[in-house]
Amino acid sequence: MNEEILRVMKMLEDGKIDSEEAAKLIEALNKKEEQPKAISHDNRMFKIKISDHTGDNNVNVNLPIKFLKALIKSTGSIPLNIKGVDIKDIDTQALMDAIDSGFEGKFVDIKSDDGDVVEITIE
Repeated sequence: MNEEILRVMKMLEDGKIDSEEAAKLIEALNKKEEQPKAISHDNRMFKIKISDHTGDNNVNVNLPIKFLKALIKSTGSIPLNIKGVDIKDIDTQALMDAIDSGFEGKFVDIKSDDGDVVEITIE
């Protein structure tokens, strides 16, 4: 028996809960164990590259996906402004959906009229 079920049984024994409540808790714990484990993609990176019209990489930002997800959960956005590119305007829900689905590759690829390039990838 796992530790959580033993705790429920102890609560029942001590009279803190009745048998009906114990049964509900044990059923919920069993359902929790049946849930498939989420695949962790925490080793991937969120990469931002901004280069000017000459093709030189002027800015490279690499954030671990785990950190990026925590940042989005706490702020609701990606609070970065790099060389006039406001990263916080990215659709964070679409980004989180892409991350959770295991997406890898270019997420944003923008080239301005003057040749500046912004690429955001998940690798």
